[in-house]
Amino acid sequence: MNEKTPQLFSALPTGRRQANASALIHDGAGAYLLHLRDEVPGIWEPGSWSLLGGGREPGDRSLEETVRRELREEAGLDIPDLVPLAVEKARSSDGTAVPIQIFAGQWNGDPATLPLTEGVMLHWFRPDVMPRLRMAPTTLDLIRRHAETSSAAHRTPRPRTARVATAGRNTVLNGIGVHLYLENADGEVLLGLRHPDSAYAGSTWHFLAGHCEQESALSCLVREAEEEAGLLIEPGDVELVHVVHLVDSPGGRPLMQVVFRAREWSGTPAVREPDKCTGWGWWHPARLPAPIVPYTWAAIEGIRAGRLYTEMGWS
Repeated sequence: MNEKTPQLFSALPTGRRQANASALIHDGAGAYLLHLRDEVPGIWEPGSWSLLGGGREPGDRSLEETVRRELREEAGLDIPDLVPLAVEKARSSDGTAVPIQIFAGQWNGDPATLPLTEGVMLHWFRPDVMPRLRMAPTTLDLIRRHAETSSAAHRTPRPRTARVATAGRNTVLNGIGVHLYLENADGEVLLGLRHPDSAYAGSTWHFLAGHCEQESALSCLVREAEEEAGLLIEPGDVELVHVVHLVDSPGGRPLMQVVFRAREWSGTPAVREPDKCTGWGWWHPARLPAPIVPYTWAAIEGIRAGRLYTEMGWS
């Protein structure tokens, strides 16, 4: 929460532990992604259009982890930036008021391509047609409030396959990712093998990486290194070595992928988040493993060549 957060959204609760989280996903052009639930007695909101999400599980360290896990499990979705938006109360079948932490994020892909594992379908809707849908009044009210306070509702929708960068058109916010470049005494680079079920680059080698939250890029790097691999890094031991400005897919959100080298660190790489990474390995830059994330390879090649900047996917 900050001073720019609309006042109509609830502040995060401080005295109680929430147990449910959902994601309000919009496309940046006024449409919202809704999930048609199964028409099965005994489940929450059967046969209704709702937000993706679910309940906290023992392994979830935060409600953001809960909603990210649910998005991966239900729809194979990985939203780079999710921010706390509101705490809404819904009614369970026994009449109990259940608080749900809502996170907001932007995605503009084709829901028909997602590997949906629960419910009937996912579809984009604009708020003006939602009164004709079977959905909880609280969900409709939340979306209307978001639309009223977001410039997205007033933009002209662009085709989802159109190029993102167009001079003089609507502003597109770029995501920021941080990446750790480590070299051991033999000049080998640390890479991790992503989990096969990962929504992004499953079974593919990649840097230790993460997306910036409400934090600086260096703070994010230090946090991700410890959380993902148990490595301790001091910000003063880090230097910028490469930047990849990337459009990963046609119509996708532009990403600024920032690569930092740590000159010193402590600890031995360990698999701390097995749902994301199944193993760490040291690889010589001239003999990188396959498959490898293309921009990871490009960044390593750029670092070896002494270049600071690479563009990918803009042609």
